[in-house]
Amino acid sequence: MQDSHSLIHQAEQEIAALHSNSTTAAGQAEATRASPPPSDAHVDAINQVFALFRINYHNQYYSAFSQLELLNQAKRLWLNSLAQFSPEAILRGAKKVIEESEYLPTLNRMIRACQGSPEEFGLPDAHRAYVEACQAPSPKAAYTWSHPAVYHAGCASDWYFLASNSEKTAFPIFERHYLRLCERVINGEELPAPNAPVLPQTIETPLSREENLKRMEALRKQLDL
Repeated sequence: MQDSHSLIHQAEQEIAALHSNSTTAAGQAEATRASPPPSDAHVDAINQVFALFRINYHNQYYSAFSQLELLNQAKRLWLNSLAQFSPEAILRGAKKVIEESEYLPTLNRMIRACQGSPEEFGLPDAHRAYVEACQAPSPKAAYTWSHPAVYHAGCASDWYFLASNSEKTAFPIFERHYLRLCERVINGEELPAPNAPVLPQTIETPLSREENLKRMEALRKQLDL
């Protein structure tokens, strides 16, 4: 009977083969379609995560994955479900759950850990960011945002879409864009500031009523040609 190290090695090889032969199926849900396919770095991250779990949750780990087939299925599921996060975020999430819980985490718990806590990085939570984006006056780029991520999530979601749809419809779209931007910030990226309109360096003297009428008449004649 093979020892645990050789079984895990086989699982790693199977996941690597799965990655090299996989293609994205047509007609998947938008969130899945928008996520990049798993990379070699993602495969390595998943293998490291399960190795960390094996060390920290020894008895629970072998109870949950008593068979190689179960371990392979779990790794496939986690690989596909966590591909939306960077490998660094996946490893950071694994270390977070290990530090906070004495129990082997579920996939849902792992996803939440990978998302991180935006508040720790000066970011509002997703719903507060959504409310801010919806209530911000135009021009949006000139508004004083709590964080540039809120503005860029609004741009990615489309301002008209946010304004013309209910929260039930619009919030999930905004949240998806916002959490991805939050992940970039958490990973150390500095997002560009909103493109606020530049104020003129000189103030022109306003035209008189007669000059405005003359200009409008000239424009009308041009349009009539």
